[in-house]
Order: sequence, then C-alpha cells, then structure tokens
Amino acid sequence: MRASLLAVTAVLLAAPAASQQQDYSKVEIKVEQVAPGVAVLFGAGGNIGVSYGPDGNVLIDDQFAPLVPKIIAAVKGIDPDPVSFLINTHWHGDHTGGNEALGSAGTVIVAQDNVRKRLAVDTVSKRYGYTAKALGKAGLPVITFTREISFHLNGDTLQVVHVPRAHTDGDSLIYWTGANVLHMGDTFFHKETYPFIDRDSGGSIDGMIAAAKRGLALVKPGGRAIPGHGPVATRAELQAYHDMLVDVRGKVAAGIRAGRSRAQVIASKPTAVYASTIASDGFIKPDNFVGGIYDDLKAVPRR
Repeated sequence: MRASLLAVTAVLLAAPAASQQQDYSKVEIKVEQVAPGVAVLFGAGGNIGVSYGPDGNVLIDDQFAPLVPKIIAAVKGIDPDPVSFLINTHWHGDHTGGNEALGSAGTVIVAQDNVRKRLAVDTVSKRYGYTAKALGKAGLPVITFTREISFHLNGDTLQVVHVPRAHTDGDSLIYWTGANVLHMGDTFFHKETYPFIDRDSGGSIDGMIAAAKRGLALVKPGGRAIPGHGPVATRAELQAYHDMLVDVRGKVAAGIRAGRSRAQVIASKPTAVYASTIASDGFIKPDNFVGGIYDDLKAVPRR
C-alpha cells in the first residue's frame, strides 16, 4: 500500500495527468468489510467508502478515471445495485478522478460548496508546479452544501460534515451513525505518510487539528475510522493522530516564538518520537511536514 501511495500522490491533484502516467491495468481493487452495510475499497488513490443495502450504493470518493470499471466491479461484488450517490470528501484528483465517468452514468455527485468551485476551474499548485484541469459538467457535484447534509439510506444515517481549512477548504467527514464508522478523507493520513496539508487550497494545521477533534466527537468508542490513505483505524489510533498533530504544531510554534529559523526548527526533529508509527519515506516526509507547519504558522501568526 505504501508503494501505491507514493505513486499516486506524486500526481495527487491532477487526475488527467495521472491517467497518462500510471499503468492502472495492474491495480487491484481490494475490498474490506468494516461493519454491516459499510465497506472500504483500496486501490490506487484515496480510500473509497461504500454504503450498501436495500436502498442502493453510495460511494465516498472514486480514485482515478481508468479504475472506474474495476471499482464498479468491486462494488457489484458487494451489492449488485448501481451507484446512486457519490460523495467527494474534497477536490483532489486521486479522490475525484472517476467523477466524470460516474456522473455520466447517472450517479448523483454531492460535495461541499468549495469542492464544486475548485473542480469547475483550472487550479494551479504553486507548491508542486502544475495545473489541475477543470472537470467537465458531468464530473461536477450537482448537490452542494455549506455546513452539513445527511443521507438516510440502507438502514443508517450518513452524516456529512464540513470541516473548514483542514486538508483543503472543502473537506467533509462522513459518519455512519448506526454503524459507528467515520470516513475522514484526507484530514486523516494513517501510518503510510505524514499529513499533506494543501495550503494552496486553503488547508492549515489548525484546521487539521480541528478536523481530527471533530472526528473524535463523532465516532464513539469501539468505532472505526477510514483515513484518506492508509489502513482502517480504531478510534484510539485517530486519537493518537490528533495528539501527534497537536504535539508537532506545539513544538514548531515554540521554535518560532524562540526566534528559530525554518531550518533550525526542522533540524530539531519535532517528529522524531513518531518514527516507529509513521513512515518516514512516504509522500510527505517528516521535514516536509514540519516545514509546512512552520510556513503556515509564520504566514498567519498564532499563539
């Protein structure tokens, strides 16, 4: 999975470019049952949540366009009904690359307001030096919301909650209130890499912390948390992730208050204690993560 994540996130924002650069014929979509009526699909991109049952199938994210036939086949192996709804957790191409194919097939796409705004225009990433092209009409969310929306399907309620300025400015958490399962999107990176905070898209470290805190308020003890990337987690592991964000942010802020430079703060290795639990060779490496927090806190001074 780590190799898959490294390959995917190298082209994280640009789904069309990714389609040209990667060989998706070798990608296998793996299915994991999380709870009754809830599954997760692992492939080459963001983890896909599935709500299934008598009312049809709901997908949470859709990876890349060339994988849509494999994704649909995997869903049919769970439930033969078509995909009625698709919820995008945010706008990045490894989570929305299948939008146009699914939308053209009649799937209703739902997302937070800012997701549609970003998908509807070309978006430039200053950090990585490329442009993600706008999606066609079929790939755009047709139902958008500002703060939250709920789906009452398959004997459960899916509570979709916007968390502002976290991984991006359009992130949503999706919580199955009956199954006690939470999909965090890319506000939660679990084990495979340090978090990617897309400041070009309105993301921030404080928003990431707030998103993790909101997730912990939603999922009850004994529940499961589906990250945007990495294996399904326990609530305790989500708590540990939240605590890591708070700890590293605090150490970086302390360095700034002490007058240390960006290089000095990075050299102090504020993530060292997490070396055994978070991969240091993932897409976002420890120094990159720390440097991004430093830039964020310096851009908008905080206590």
